[in-house]
Amino acid sequence: MRFLPTEEQAAFTGSLDAMLSAADVPRAARAWAAGDHAPGRRLFARLADAGLFALAVPEAYGGAGPLPVELALAFVELGRHAVPGPLAETAAAAALLAECGAAPAARLLPGLVAGGTATLVLPDAGVYALDPDAAGAVLAVESAGRGTEQAVLRLAPGHGPLRTSADPVRRLAVPLAGGERLAQGTPVARAAVLAGELARLLTAAQALGVGSALLERTVAYAKQRVQFGVPIGAFQSVKHRLADTLIRIEFARPLVYGAAVTLDPVDIAAAKVAAGEAGYAAARTALQLHGAIGYTEELDLSLWLRKARPLRDAWGTPARCRARVLAGR
Repeated sequence: MRFLPTEEQAAFTGSLDAMLSAADVPRAARAWAAGDHAPGRRLFARLADAGLFALAVPEAYGGAGPLPVELALAFVELGRHAVPGPLAETAAAAALLAECGAAPAARLLPGLVAGGTATLVLPDAGVYALDPDAAGAVLAVESAGRGTEQAVLRLAPGHGPLRTSADPVRRLAVPLAGGERLAQGTPVARAAVLAGELARLLTAAQALGVGSALLERTVAYAKQRVQFGVPIGAFQSVKHRLADTLIRIEFARPLVYGAAVTLDPVDIAAAKVAAGEAGYAAARTALQLHGAIGYTEELDLSLWLRKARPLRDAWGTPARCRARVLAGR
């Protein structure tokens, strides 16, 4: 099976890379962490104009999808550029709404295509929603009993106190109880499963992008920093550490691509483990080789360093994903 992107897919991700490289994403990320969402929303609008969120929405509601492979490739770029906001959650919310009936889909999906944001809480995925203060819609799926007919999708009326994760750009809160009921029954339960798998896949893609960015920046720094009269990149120990990090990232890449093709839950879990651990290993390498400067808030590197562990654990910790791979389901 061939997992390499097509020319069209490569051109799309290349255009995203060029657009995000020209934008001041670090400034938008720092503003987002401070509670100022305006620069981030402008960035979301530009991504929407490029067709990003349309990839998660069926054509019947103004989208171009669902196109999971293109989404995964795009989310690698979003991770590479440390784009803030509930990105995977917005795409997962689109997948959820598309499967929950025509009424909620027609009401909310066109807004997501146009650059709106959503966040969500699903059963067995924790109680916290990511960035609910910035999201245009906070969705919650609840199951009152064991039967799938008890599943309910509601539009939360607000959220509780905000909490900061290891990454200050990622803020969490518990959605408030109550709110409008959008759909219920077995279709909601099935849609929640699909949305959770998509969120896991796209979080893995983000983690892969974060790891790639950390490695790129660390290699560039190793060529510039001089010790004992030579760049530290000339030392064998540094070369080996960077090579080990590169191997982990490149081994994770085909797993992410393959999971986007098959959408098999076991493949997605394997990709999540590999990409999450590769991104976290890249963060540890970057911090070690940058030395004390790696700890500074002013250095843009910190934006990627702090994302690695939360992305590794979001939508499925390594232990949980390994258990799924071992169980084969």
